[in-house]
Amino acid sequence: MSVAVERVAVTDDPDDGTGAATGSGGDAGDADGESARPERHGATTVHATRGPKNSLQHWLEARSFFRVCLNYAVIVLARIAPSLRLKSWLLRRIGVTVGEGVSWGLEATPDVFWPELITVEDHAIVGYDATLLCHEFLQEEYRTGEVVVGERAMIGAGAIVLPGVEIGAGAQVAANSLVTEDVPPDTTVAGVPAEEV
Repeated sequence: MSVAVERVAVTDDPDDGTGAATGSGGDAGDADGESARPERHGATTVHATRGPKNSLQHWLEARSFFRVCLNYAVIVLARIAPSLRLKSWLLRRIGVTVGEGVSWGLEATPDVFWPELITVEDHAIVGYDATLLCHEFLQEEYRTGEVVVGERAMIGAGAIVLPGVEIGAGAQVAANSLVTEDVPPDTTVAGVPAEEV
C-alpha cells in the first residue's frame, strides 16, 4: 500500500523500519551545508512502497487504472492534434492548467499519471516532443511534484522537465535538455543536466 509522506527530501539515513521517508522539508545537506540532492526534491512528495518489488509495480495503488487509461488516450489525441486550441482544450479535460495562448508542439507529452500537477502559464511554448514529468518511480518509493512553466517561457524540442521543477517567466530551455532544477525567469539553460548559458 502506498504511504504518502509530507513534502520532504529523503535523507541518506537508514530506514527506520516504517518505510516512510524522513527529512526536514528541504534538501538533505552534507557537513559543509551543501545540498546533497537536487533542489527539486524539496518540492516533491515522497510515497513509500513496501515489499521487494520496485515502486512501479505498485502503480495501481497510486492511481486508478481507468484514470490512467483516460489520461493516456487524451494525451495521445493531444500529441497528434494539429490545432493548438484543441490540444489545450483536451489537456484541460484531464486536469492540466493551461493558460491563454499556450502553444503545444506536436508530440509534446504531459505526465500521464498526474497531469493535474502541471501548470503552463499564458503564451508559453512547449516544443516538439518535449516531456513534462510529474512523477518518478524509484526502487522503494515514488515521488510526485508540480511542474510549472511560467508565462512566455519556452521549452525546446525533446527537452525533459522533471517533477518539482519551475521554469520561470520568459525562461528558455534548449532542445534536448534535461531540466533537473528550477530555471530562474528570463534565463536560458541547456544540456544534460541543464545549466545556465
